[in-house]
Amino acid sequence: MTELVRELSPIAHEIWDMKYRFKQPNGTPIDQTVDDTWWRVARALAAPERSDKREAYAAEFYEAMAGYRFLPAGRILAGAGTGRQVTLFNCFVMGTIADDMSGIFEGLREAALTMQQGGGIGNDFSTLRPHGAPVQGVGADASGPLSFMDVWDAMCRTIMSAGSRRGAMMATMRCDHPDIEAFIDVKRDPNRLRMFNLSVLVTDAFMEAVRDDSDWPLVFSGRVFKTVRARALWDKIMRATYDYAEPGVIFIDRVNALNNLQYCEQINATNPCGEQPLPPYGACLLGSINLARLVHDPFSGQARIDEDELGRLVTTAVRMMDNVVDVSNYPLEAQRKEALAKRRIGLGVTGLANALIMCGLRYGSEAAAARAKAWMGAIEHAAYAASVELAAEKGAFPLFDADAYLANGHASRLPKELRKRIAKHGIRNALLTSIAPTGTISLFADNISSGVEPVFSYTYQRRVLLPDGSHRTEPVSDYAYRMFRRLFGEEAALPEFFVTTQELSPRDHLVMEAALQAHVDSSISKTVNVPQEISFEAFRDVYQLAYDMGLKGCTTYRPNEITGSVLSIEQPAGSSPTPVVAATGASDSPMERASVLPGFTYKLKWPDSDHAIYITINDTMRDGRRVPFEIFINSKNMEHYAWTVALTRMISAVFRRGGDVSFVVEELKAVFDPRGGQWLKGRYVPSLLAAIGGVIEQHMLDIGFLSPEGRFIRGTDSSTEASSAQETSPVQHMTRAPAQCPRCGSATLVFQEGCATCMSCGYSRCG
Repeated sequence: MTELVRELSPIAHEIWDMKYRFKQPNGTPIDQTVDDTWWRVARALAAPERSDKREAYAAEFYEAMAGYRFLPAGRILAGAGTGRQVTLFNCFVMGTIADDMSGIFEGLREAALTMQQGGGIGNDFSTLRPHGAPVQGVGADASGPLSFMDVWDAMCRTIMSAGSRRGAMMATMRCDHPDIEAFIDVKRDPNRLRMFNLSVLVTDAFMEAVRDDSDWPLVFSGRVFKTVRARALWDKIMRATYDYAEPGVIFIDRVNALNNLQYCEQINATNPCGEQPLPPYGACLLGSINLARLVHDPFSGQARIDEDELGRLVTTAVRMMDNVVDVSNYPLEAQRKEALAKRRIGLGVTGLANALIMCGLRYGSEAAAARAKAWMGAIEHAAYAASVELAAEKGAFPLFDADAYLANGHASRLPKELRKRIAKHGIRNALLTSIAPTGTISLFADNISSGVEPVFSYTYQRRVLLPDGSHRTEPVSDYAYRMFRRLFGEEAALPEFFVTTQELSPRDHLVMEAALQAHVDSSISKTVNVPQEISFEAFRDVYQLAYDMGLKGCTTYRPNEITGSVLSIEQPAGSSPTPVVAATGASDSPMERASVLPGFTYKLKWPDSDHAIYITINDTMRDGRRVPFEIFINSKNMEHYAWTVALTRMISAVFRRGGDVSFVVEELKAVFDPRGGQWLKGRYVPSLLAAIGGVIEQHMLDIGFLSPEGRFIRGTDSSTEASSAQETSPVQHMTRAPAQCPRCGSATLVFQEGCATCMSCGYSRCG
């Protein structure tokens, strides 16, 4: 294999230092080098092996990771071998929510404990009675599942998951639940359920009713609450996701029919990004084979991946991941029992688009789909074979039933020789393959393409904050692009197989996903990016095509006014596609301060303080209107001095970036004081910081920065200029996501694999 990139790029080093490097509580590094990280993880995962083989396996595990060929999921890299009370599993599906108050709040408690240890969660809210249904013995009507989803949302905002990462949640609801229409529409309010991804559980019967345009009853506990036309309900789902990218669709009957464990479990929910449909208390254990690092003789007629080498790597990866089941902490005992009973793992791939490029194949083409399918088939075969060998050595998973396991589901489609070996020896892991989002670990692996997604852009400029508060920019380039330039020079034209997201049709995305799904026993996290100008009819056809192709679900992303601002690729006319990421509405450098600014000062009396707090917000004029520029907080109460100074400096720095800075309000209002909040003007405010957020929100409303509904209003001048620019310059619109990263401030957030991921600092939010 030709290795042209040996040293970590600055962004890869920073991702390691920020996300995966083991440090003391005071920040002093324990892992001195990336090599130390690999060895820490390798030795931790070798612990379940026999003592006389432990060091040999640790060395084998180290070799798999050290070349960035196998990438365990971030939870494993960050937590294994640290002794911290965190889980090494990325996500969980929580237990079935009982339809009574104690069951609901027990579910909330379990969700909070899980997220506290760093796990994302999925919940099916179909089990809760609909809004208006009678509550027996109380003489009242039910508030419905959406009201309790608001409670989950507030909990998630309060808990910062392990590793300073916000929790992520998935909520599902059946297509025949009486509140399904409200579920579909709930995210039209951009301030509601922001911590959730939403998906509708679509049945085969519903898809047949849509085809026939027949009636569709909405039912709970055997009672029909309402009857609608199936096609009208389907169009409602399609219109919602067309307008604001949610809800997604899960073809739940197909998920259960193809489940190896259908004989002992029922699935009604997935993890937050959808690649792991799981039963109650099911756990999501992830790792990825980096295909980009396995290509021999790249950009030549002999470019290939050696399947023997791939098989050996997969065998090692399966053993490593199986050991994670034994060494991980579990937030709940029910999760530990579920994991040990079935030993599910989710081995997938990343760097797929890069590997295809290096083999001269255009993403989305028939040839690329065939090659990707062959690679995934080899991974599947090697993974199942390795798990059979582990079963012979260590025992099959406890709920293994050979006849039931092999009779149905994905296992019934395995090659005959594999099925014979499973029948003879059993299998260690009930399910083995899944393709997950890999945004952050892909940056860590030298900016390879993420998961199974196409390349977003080949080059872009990254803003780096310096110790003195100033910024510098540095170029960031894609792994395969950088390799091509080193081989053929900076002036060489890029071949036609170098394509990016904006050049692909929705069908290109689905063709690739369907090719891989044939050899994935769980599911795939994939976003089908569609252009803003796509017609509703064509958009709706994407979902029908996904169903017809045999996919287990579908998630799309179309630029819209609710979920963020347009990210665009600047490409000079006639040039090769070497784009720079930019965002409309946000400046690359802070706004300059005028000598005189208009503003208002607000008096805030917090009941817990003897002295009033005075909040001054000054504005500047931009695009013909007032926008927030800076904030000052003053009080005679010196107890708050240090944090108010820090707060005003941080908020002012955000304001000066421009664009949609209303997320500041959202973050402040979500802060809960553990000592309790206060009642202000008849409304409970959970903390002083939340009260300050309320003042900022009212100011933004008063100056017209926010609409009465709380939505960011774009300036007419800027939108006119942007529209004109789109008509006269070769700008190609990309996916929609928040314009600026809330961590680093760079305008490099992209939406892929169900997550918003910053291409500059690796920040990721999947909820």
